[in-house]
Parts: sequence; structure tokens; C-alpha cells
Amino acid sequence: MASSVKDISINTLVGPGTFISGELKVAGFVRVDGDIDGDLQASGRIIIGENARIRGDVQGQIITVGGVIEGDVVAPEGVVILSSGMVIGSVITKRLSVAESVLLHGYCFAVDDQARFDAAYLEYSNRKALANSRYSDVSGNKET
Repeated sequence: MASSVKDISINTLVGPGTFISGELKVAGFVRVDGDIDGDLQASGRIIIGENARIRGDVQGQIITVGGVIEGDVVAPEGVVILSSGMVIGSVITKRLSVAESVLLHGYCFAVDDQARFDAAYLEYSNRKALANSRYSDVSGNKET
């Protein structure tokens, strides 16, 4: 069976006019042309069409952004932000391609080294867990 990163057949399509509220986990390749209010995780490629809107974190092997993501983007193999794309959140990847005049607002880490990528992803995961903890304030200090 071919690797899900190299697979070009779309397993899941979220079409125009579709609205999903909640977490979406997909095996393989997914294309989004609708709206998702929640996290999206795929084991393969993700394409966010130029009319798509996602309010949540997006995680896949390779992510192409043509629409708007208001959340973090994690893609070990690469992130491409097209001229119509916008990311308001952090980007963690090994390879990053950003078109001219794109809005990218957040922490960005792109390095083509597996060990450094893994370390950055671990740090990101730890910060995310701490930020989501009800036992800490914004500065990361534990509440008493």
C-alpha cells in the first residue's frame, strides 16, 4: 500500500456549504471547501480550499492552505500557504512555503531536521497542554 503522503486520492471531502462542529479525524487525504468549527487531524495530506474556514487546530503530513485557519497548523512534511490563504496561529513544520502578501500571525518553526522538529513539536505540545490546563494562568504560573 502506498504511503498516505504520496497518495493522491482524496479519502474525505468537506464540500462547499458544509458546516462541521466538532473534532474531525480522517484516515488519509482530506480536502476542505466548507467550514469546520473544531480540530482537524488527518494521517495524510490536507488541502484547505480558498473558500474554506477552519476555527481549530489542523494536523496532517502536508497541508496546503488556500482559505483561513484560525488555529495552529502542524505538518511534519510541509506547509504551503497560497496567496488566498491566512493562518492565525502557530505553524510547526519541516518545510514552509508562503506566497507573497499572506497573513501569518503566530509562532512559526520550520526546520528540515527530524531531531530539531521533534524537539520543537514536543515544546509546542507542552506549551499547548499548559495553556489548556485549568490549573494555570496565562503566564503559565499555577493557580493556588
